[in-house]
Amino acid sequence: MRPQMRGFLTFLVMLMLAACATQPAPPTAKLPPLTAPSDAEFPAPAELQPQVAFWQKVYSTWGRHQVALHDDRYLDIVYGVLTLPGPVGETQTAEQKNFVKEHIEILTDLLRQTEYKTAANAPLTPAEQALVNHIKASSSGPGGLIGASDRLRSQRGMRERFKRGLEISGRYDAAFRSVFREAGLPEDLAYLPHVESSFQNHAASSVGAVGMWQFMPGTARHFGMLNAAVDERRDPVASAQGASRYLRNAYDSLETWPLALTSYNHGVGGMKRARATFGDNFVAIARNYSGPGFGFASRNFYAEFLAARNIARNPQRFFPEGINYESPLNLDRVRLRQTVSTDTLASYYEVALWELNSLNQAWSNAAQAGRTPLPAGTMVWLPAGTITRLTQRGTADQALALADTVTTGRTR
Repeated sequence: MRPQMRGFLTFLVMLMLAACATQPAPPTAKLPPLTAPSDAEFPAPAELQPQVAFWQKVYSTWGRHQVALHDDRYLDIVYGVLTLPGPVGETQTAEQKNFVKEHIEILTDLLRQTEYKTAANAPLTPAEQALVNHIKASSSGPGGLIGASDRLRSQRGMRERFKRGLEISGRYDAAFRSVFREAGLPEDLAYLPHVESSFQNHAASSVGAVGMWQFMPGTARHFGMLNAAVDERRDPVASAQGASRYLRNAYDSLETWPLALTSYNHGVGGMKRARATFGDNFVAIARNYSGPGFGFASRNFYAEFLAARNIARNPQRFFPEGINYESPLNLDRVRLRQTVSTDTLASYYEVALWELNSLNQAWSNAAQAGRTPLPAGTMVWLPAGTITRLTQRGTADQALALADTVTTGRTR
């Protein structure tokens, strides 16, 4: 047996015995339940609660210095939570990656050995018996040991990132809810960026998804969000409008929100294939569907949404230290009636070009420099009070000939 394995086995046994023996302290105050609430729009069946509870821990309990070793099918099987060595940043160092990899290898060996000995009715060591008991007590039941060594996965904690996302959401929540309300969709879809990007507008995935709502280029073009001058994926409100169009189409096609939301990760076509096999039984789809590309992320996407929604609705339960929400968005917004360059726009609205560019991150470099004009229909953000100021001065007619006013903010 490797020396590292002996140390880890000791840790594992102590962890499992402590989990079995320790009773939670009685709460000092009445707290919202940990389980996700179920309603007509976003049902949370009991069978999904282990997944929801797992993601609540990822988002609100485990920090980025921690890595949970868990079963990728039965998420209530958490073998242990490692503490990363050394300074912790946004990404793991090579040393930290090797640390996690080594522990995964050790635990994989133990799971494989325990499964073999159990099948052979051979005597188990205390560590192996603790492992068997731990798995039996989960949602998997006794059969969970079979293939457990192939289902081992690591998940880094996201408490700091999720908390920062809650803070940023204060800026956009009202605007996002307005978008979905006007589209006739559930307002709680405004919580989706917690899952997609933690409300980080600079987020970019390895496969090309960009922005707070993580649109792929092809999807963005399909919904009219991407052209030579503007990439609305980088405008949180414009991309929320794109998300509302996507989700309306998905819901009309799939007819349930668990399926429509999962399509945000797996695609409408993919979820139609899943539905053709399992109908509207989302639990059966999450557990048993094995279509192309329907992996861990797709199986868990809806449970992650339920977890994020529950935390965002009850921040005091999960972040008792408090959340410093950013102030709500307070800007003027207009929609261009005609094609116009950014320097002309700056001149007509009497706003410095650098300030206009800073407010409109969706504009391409060529558009910001005035080389590529903004097409008609483009949404433009202006400093709060711009429209009121021009109107009071009697100089608004020229500016309003360029664009229709959509919203106006208040000057502070």
